[in-house]
Amino acid sequence: WADAVVIVFSVTDYKSYELIGQLHQHVQQLHLGSRLPVVVVANKADLLHVKQVDPQLGLQLAGVLGCSFYEVSVSENYNDVYNAFHVLCKEVSHKQQPSSTPEKRRTSLIPRPKSPNMQDLKRRFKQALSAKVRTVTSV
Repeated sequence: WADAVVIVFSVTDYKSYELIGQLHQHVQQLHLGSRLPVVVVANKADLLHVKQVDPQLGLQLAGVLGCSFYEVSVSENYNDVYNAFHVLCKEVSHKQQPSSTPEKRRTSLIPRPKSPNMQDLKRRFKQALSAKVRTVTSV
């Protein structure tokens, strides 16, 4: 039902951080035998005055779980969000490509996803980014 998973927690809510391990374990149980790409994202990095989770904790947990980690502020900067999704899309693409074909071909930075769900996600993500860029450049 999924090609990849993004697990998001709030740096202002320690309980949301504590649930990451359980969520990751649940995802792995649902996908026995396959290594599903997972990215852990700590959101609300801009709220320093109410921060309850240090970035080192997120990085350490992601290392234990064997996945990438990003600390972002969705409200302030879309580049970090873009980078997290870009890495995840690349992992999905590498996983879905047959390793026996040495053929090289030109692809875009975010390769064409194989499943319709990922294609829709990529389309909506690009729309959101282009809207954000238009908003930023028009200011």
